[in-house]
Amino acid sequence: MRTLNKEEIKQLQVQGCTAEDWSRIRVADQFDAQFVVDVRFSGDCELGVFRREFDLPGGLKVHSGIRHASLHNVVVGDDCHLYNIHNYIANYHIGRNTCIENVNAILVDGRSTFGNGVRVPVMNEGGGREIPIFSELTASLAYVLTLYRHRPQMIQRLEQYIDQYAEQQASEIGFIGENVRILNCGSIKNVRIGDWAQIAGTSRLKNGSINSNELAPVKLGSGVKCTDFIICSGVEISDSTIVDKCFVGQGCIFDKHYSAGESLFFSNCQGMHGEACAIFAGPYTVTHHKSTLLIAGMFSFLNAGSGSNQSNHMYKLGPIHQGVAERGAKTTSDSYLLWPSKIGAFSLVMGRHTHHADTSDLPFSYLIENNSESYLVPGANLRTVGTIRDAQKWPKRDNRTDKDLLDLINFNLLSPYTVQKMWKGREILEELQQISGENTEEYGYKNCKIRNSSLVHGIELYSIGIRKFLGNSLISRMEKMKDSIHTWADLQQALVPQSPAGEGEWVDLAGLIAPRSEVSNLLDDIEAGKVSLTDIRQRFITMHLNYYTYEWAWAAEKLESVIGRPIGQITKEQVLAIIHEWQEAVVKLDHMVYNDARKEFDLNSQTGFGVDGDASQQRADFESVRGNFESNSFVKAVLEHIDRKKALGQRACAFIEQIQR
Repeated sequence: MRTLNKEEIKQLQVQGCTAEDWSRIRVADQFDAQFVVDVRFSGDCELGVFRREFDLPGGLKVHSGIRHASLHNVVVGDDCHLYNIHNYIANYHIGRNTCIENVNAILVDGRSTFGNGVRVPVMNEGGGREIPIFSELTASLAYVLTLYRHRPQMIQRLEQYIDQYAEQQASEIGFIGENVRILNCGSIKNVRIGDWAQIAGTSRLKNGSINSNELAPVKLGSGVKCTDFIICSGVEISDSTIVDKCFVGQGCIFDKHYSAGESLFFSNCQGMHGEACAIFAGPYTVTHHKSTLLIAGMFSFLNAGSGSNQSNHMYKLGPIHQGVAERGAKTTSDSYLLWPSKIGAFSLVMGRHTHHADTSDLPFSYLIENNSESYLVPGANLRTVGTIRDAQKWPKRDNRTDKDLLDLINFNLLSPYTVQKMWKGREILEELQQISGENTEEYGYKNCKIRNSSLVHGIELYSIGIRKFLGNSLISRMEKMKDSIHTWADLQQALVPQSPAGEGEWVDLAGLIAPRSEVSNLLDDIEAGKVSLTDIRQRFITMHLNYYTYEWAWAAEKLESVIGRPIGQITKEQVLAIIHEWQEAVVKLDHMVYNDARKEFDLNSQTGFGVDGDASQQRADFESVRGNFESNSFVKAVLEHIDRKKALGQRACAFIEQIQR
């Protein structure tokens, strides 16, 4: 860089430019003054070269340069285009190839951490769970920070680490990356903007970081207002959405006047029309409807129906109550939950519930309102086509394109986390049956009622799910180790887990499914100051990568309780029995799903089709839009799955039969 020569200064003055001190303006060696017009300089400024043209929507071309702007302490990279800055740009480094047009003001005022370290009172508006957000926050770490308040020394250590991180980000100079587009915007204050961001028509951005990059650009649209925020890569926010005191994870989409306050959103969440206040939104928390309020709760893989609502206070000590809907929960239209409540994994909530239900040990259930009472149908969601479809669609709807994925997401429908709950749920139902009698019409359980038929069927469904999972794990283990198995002793040895890690209880850290023992070991190390933020993230990654190793340790422990002996002493007859039970469970469950899918093609589903014709026209109209049952892709996939699992079971049995004694 060099100072301006006299000819360049004279040319700039002729072109309407002024400066407090021309000696404080430095330029690139190949700088051409003709592309700087009507610019007021103050402080220390640096200008690159302006050689390229920009293509604007509609086919208009503009040459890079600076026109009609005021710059104070600004570094402008090569080939930037700054045009019509109504107020000024102050204290910013602007990367090359960036285009800024029709903006009111872009400035850093004083020292800023750009949203890092902002405290978000998640789940409790009254405080007590304030989470310091920062650019590398993950769902797993946030889960620990939010729910492990019973370990204050560990929480304090984590907050110190995050505050140190925020301090490292602090600066009086802002940064706008390369290839950024900022068009027709209001004020941008104390905001750090990453490469390739596209910001068009936003109303106000204040105190935050936009962590955009070339592989996963951030897009902010018209009328958007963001304050005290961290926005991760690949996020899209538009249509007058309001974001206040929020962390927005990778691949999230907010649109259609959504309002989000004091909340954490992790990967692939979607919010449209409705409102979120003080929520922990784990991966794939989705709400697309007006009048839908998510408040003071923890969710993940949630689908919220239109008009879903919760209450977090009972007009006593204020909004201090909270709730949890475990992974995969759904709320139907106009459903209501009075916090505190806890909804089990992959459960469906229908109607209004005011009795503080806790169904966490009875997953895959329906929670239905009937005459102001909450009725529970245990395990019913295991047999539904919607549950299977959800499990299949989530991996396909991963919007993240960044090479560095922050959140660790396990998509497995059946895992030690859900199966341990089914195991416990079966015990609970059997105990209720034993205590109250097999002929009791209705059973009471944690502010819910369970009808006799629902209880009996729930026991059966949980048993089917457990057999399916344990058989899956056994067959997968044998498949993995088959090259080393030649004798029965080899098989027995192959089935012995390498370590006990994985035994015992499991937890779902907002997408990351892991043994509680491994998580506890990590928390002990955090408390002792043995690990850094980088180490913590790597430990979570290790847990995620070792999932199947841990899973087998858990499954082996459960199989031992089933066969009544150590897994290393399992007999041929017991292995074959487990495989046959697995095959029967898989086929039975698939047939339930198949029959549930058939309901989508019955006469009731055809109501409203063939409006002006007879029954044949109704059926023809329906099939032209929806297709027929036999040709439906999901239905065919279910039948193919049955055939594949039958063949897999036959191969597994044949493998067992040929092993030498």
